[in-house]
Amino acid sequence: MENEGKGLHARVLESLGPAITAGDYPPGTILRTDELEQRFDVSRTVIREAIRVLESMQLVASRRRVGVTVRPTEEWNVYDPRVIGWRLAGRDRPRQLRSLTVLRSAIEPVAAGLAARHATPEQCAELTEQAMGMVATSRGQQLDAYLVHDTAFHRVVLTASGNEMFARLGDVVAAVLTGRTQHRVMFTDPDPAAVTLHVQVAEAVRTGDAARAEALTREITTGAMAELDVLAP
Repeated sequence: MENEGKGLHARVLESLGPAITAGDYPPGTILRTDELEQRFDVSRTVIREAIRVLESMQLVASRRRVGVTVRPTEEWNVYDPRVIGWRLAGRDRPRQLRSLTVLRSAIEPVAAGLAARHATPEQCAELTEQAMGMVATSRGQQLDAYLVHDTAFHRVVLTASGNEMFARLGDVVAAVLTGRTQHRVMFTDPDPAAVTLHVQVAEAVRTGDAARAEALTREITTGAMAELDVLAP
């Protein structure tokens, strides 16, 4: 019964979350638990659990005698990977992709420069391994396999920076990279120049060349923004 309850709660969450982030329930909308119970044909306990998760994302606020109110967009936890995923799946996808790519452009080059100064030998080896994996999967429409290496590469860069704030953005970057692939906001095969840049970043980090690592990563993020101009204007 416990697993069944989790399944029901997930079903409610995966319906309400995307609806809220897509604007189907504008800020200020009151969600009545009794109406939600009837709509989803689940118990009040299941609805409360789903609402609790939405509250943790700051999408809604519960108040006694008022009900569950959808919060203003500026109060949402926009760094939550599930919120990012829901927004990328909705009609606001181009703007969300652009916002996230601008964030990457601001953070990742600096993180790469720091990684060149602080990365451990193990992290350097992992970075090289993932870059080689990107090369191996960059042809033949292997986008899902490429995504695994691409995501891991950028996580290592952020972690190897030695800055715990940057490291925590690993899930955010993973969400945007995944969203680009899942929603086909990419070319059929990755840009060969971008793949080469990743290999060069790994080498710059390994050799401790901070300026080069930062400059190359800035080229990567600039290229990602240019792709959006073509694929998600």
